[in-house]
Order: sequence, then structure tokens, then C-alpha cells
Amino acid sequence: MGTFIFWVFFFLCLTSNFLVLEAAFHGDCKPTKCNPGAPDIHFPFQIRATQQPRQHCGRPGFELNCDKNDTVIHFPLYGDLVIKSISYRTKKLDLLDPKNCVHEVFLNLNLSLTPFVYYYAVRSYTYLNCSSRLSTSSITEIPCLSSSKHHVYTVDPSMAVPSSCRAIRTVEIPLGYSSYLSDNSFGLGLTWGFLGGQDCESKGGKCGLRSETTEPRVEVLLWIGMMMCVFGTATLISLKIYWSRKTGCKKEGEYDQVGVEKTMGDYEALNIPEINADDVDIEQARNHH
Repeated sequence: MGTFIFWVFFFLCLTSNFLVLEAAFHGDCKPTKCNPGAPDIHFPFQIRATQQPRQHCGRPGFELNCDKNDTVIHFPLYGDLVIKSISYRTKKLDLLDPKNCVHEVFLNLNLSLTPFVYYYAVRSYTYLNCSSRLSTSSITEIPCLSSSKHHVYTVDPSMAVPSSCRAIRTVEIPLGYSSYLSDNSFGLGLTWGFLGGQDCESKGGKCGLRSETTEPRVEVLLWIGMMMCVFGTATLISLKIYWSRKTGCKKEGEYDQVGVEKTMGDYEALNIPEINADDVDIEQARNHH
């Protein structure tokens, strides 16, 4: 019975520790939204608050902002992009350019400074800035980057640069783009990954923080839970030892009492007659010697 109680206590102790950690990790990291129709925001993303962001609720580089009911992410050296949707299982981030010019994003966005890469396969293209329109029909002008005085095109890097043009930059952009994009979200799909291989969402799990970034208060809760388990287990073991010894001493006393009673009974069973000094013939004893 004592062994059964011990294992029940041990199981409850482990369960309570798990619940404490679950509450510590996710209790104040509930999904949020910038508006009712906006995508859910949870780990690894979190809304950048005025105070210090909670380290266990998100990852560096995944901070978002709410701007006029839009969910916005900021990219270094470029600026803000609006988040259209977030798929946590496929790890896909669909973005919209507030300027409605996806090619300006392709041309200037530097993803090497972020935890993101393009979701779709990419190919290298060279952007050309030309002083006059090119007569060839094999390339298409990019309207949002062009004006009456200059014309911007994307071409294969191997193409010879016409005399009226200069190369702006060669960058990798998603395949299958169109210069005339009615929905500029096409191509602005990003994905992310973790160095530690944390892929819990795509496997149907619940992502949380790893131990190397656990906040001190979570560590304190864990240590308190562990100490309570150790103390409770030690108490149960001590009580079991005490009870075993007490029961053993009681049984030993019972055995001693039974032994004494048995010895007395055996002695009485011998029926040895009592010897009276008056009955002894002293003279006969002397003659015998």
C-alpha cells in the first residue's frame, strides 16, 4: 500500500510541474490580433509593445506592430510591410506592400538581416534604368518604378545592357512574377526556420521557448516545483521507514511475549514436584557420602 501511495504522489508531482511550466510559458502569451479580421499573432511572433517584449513569447526578428488595424512587420533598411496572412503550419508569411510596388520590395529588401527567406523558388534578375523605352517586346517595363523620364526593366543577368540603360542591381526574386501585378502579394511570400530545428507548429504541436531563453521567473517556478517534489518524496520515504520500524518492533515484542508464555507452559508441563527441606533425610545423605 505504501509503495502504491509513493508512486501516485510521484506521478502527481511530475504532472503538477508540467502544468506549472505550461502556465509559465503560455499563460501570458495568448494569441492576439490587430483587428477581428487580422491573422492570429502568437509564437514565434509577438506584438512589439511599448514595454520590453516578453522573451518567452516570441523570437528576435519576429516583432510585429499594429498600425491603423493593419498588422505590420518592419524590415531593416527597407521599412514596413503589411501582413496579409500567417500560416504557422506551413510557416508562410504573405505580405502586401503599402506602396503597391512589389518590385521596389524585391529591389531593396535585404532578407539576410532577418530570419526570413522567400517562400517560392528564386532566380537572379537585373534591374535596368533606361532613359528611353526599349523597343524589344521580350522584356516588360515596370510601371510603379518608371516615369516619363526613365523606364525600369528586369532582364536576365546575361543580357547585354543597352547603351541607353544602366544596371541598377542584380537580385534574386521569386520565379513566375509579373511586371503588372494586380495583387502585389504574389511573390511576397516569406518563410522562416530555426537553427535548433524547432518545427512544432508544422507537426501539430505547440511552440514555446527553449531553455536557453527561459526567463528567470520560469526557472524559479521550476526549481520550486522540483524542491517540493524532493521534499514530498523524502517525507514519504521517512514515514515509510518509520512505520516499517514501528511495525517491526511491535511484532518483535509480540514474538518475545509468545516465547515467554510458551517456555512457561513447557515448564509447567514437566510437572516437577517441589522439594521441601524437611523431607530430606540428612543422615541418609551423610551415609551415602
